[in-house]
Amino acid sequence: MPAPTEPTASGHSRYGVVSIAFHWTIAALIIGIIFYGWWMEGVRDAAFAGEAEFSTVSSVYNWHKTIGLTILVLSLGRLAWRLKHPVPPLPAHMSTLERGLARFTHIAFYVIMIGVPLAGYVTASAFGDAFPIKLFDALTLPKLPVPQTEGFQETAGSLHGASAWVIFGVLALHVAGALKHHILDRDGVLTRMIPGLNVPKQDGPR
Repeated sequence: MPAPTEPTASGHSRYGVVSIAFHWTIAALIIGIIFYGWWMEGVRDAAFAGEAEFSTVSSVYNWHKTIGLTILVLSLGRLAWRLKHPVPPLPAHMSTLERGLARFTHIAFYVIMIGVPLAGYVTASAFGDAFPIKLFDALTLPKLPVPQTEGFQETAGSLHGASAWVIFGVLALHVAGALKHHILDRDGVLTRMIPGLNVPKQDGPR
């Protein structure tokens, strides 16, 4: 049987330690890799301008790939853990729309956490042997059997790069919902993922 969720001081159940660790580790890596990717493009442009060595660019890209694959592995682990452990129930006062948005953001995050790293793997594979995929800039990984034409490379690269804005959009929706629960609803939902967080006192009975 799945392990029960842990009750908070306010009476709401919360995510367990493993789920919380997955959540914040993956969140930090995703946000970090986006800004790293933008910096990485600057290094690439510097190489085109003759201001950086190809080996430096290759190393920078390999660390981006390493972080991306780490996110993929952790996300698959989180999904496996999620399937065996119950999610704390949503507050009864939430409307059908709010419940739908909550479900949408959770599904969207799983699509992002798994789909975007896979898209990056596809993009890296499209460039053939000229740009090997090296885990930790050392262990060469096999490439996926995808087209290696210039058109496919540009399309895959553009879609992978645009995914950063999709991530920020879903993240903004997620954060807005969490803050609404904490500041306006004052229902303790945020404490499910941040144990020990003080819940603002309610003005009256709900």
